[in-house]
Amino acid sequence: MKTLDQWFTEYAVSHQNPTNKAIHYICVPAIFFSIVGLIMSIPNGIIANTLNLNLPIIENWAFVVLLFVLVFYIRLSVVMAAKITLFSGICLIVNYYIGQVVPLWAFSIGIFVIAWIGQFYGHNIEGKKPSFLKDLQFLLIGPAWVVENLFSKK
Repeated sequence: MKTLDQWFTEYAVSHQNPTNKAIHYICVPAIFFSIVGLIMSIPNGIIANTLNLNLPIIENWAFVVLLFVLVFYIRLSVVMAAKITLFSGICLIVNYYIGQVVPLWAFSIGIFVIAWIGQFYGHNIEGKKPSFLKDLQFLLIGPAWVVENLFSKK
């Protein structure tokens, strides 16, 4: 298994252009956020009825999926897993409240489509294909790379 630094080094190859990087700093979190929203939109009666906690922010399929996603990050870095956990929690909370105002699935699809258009535009500027076309695990490396680049002291 590759280390987080090895993943970042490989990911950075197709993310050198400053415009592409800036687009990724916006679009990668937006895609992550929208996927959380889409998964939260799946009816969750079985989870809510089983747990019966009356906590809809964690009694949903997105929370369950995020638990498995976090295993991926923990294997790479406990510190990065903590950062992604914080971001995931924010996504769950904000999506929950958005879902109280508008249909969450529709809102999430809109964000998802717009963000992917941005991503492909950025890679067009870069002149390189998105990393996930080489390995789907890069779909999980992208959010960590953004966190690392935006919040590290390097």
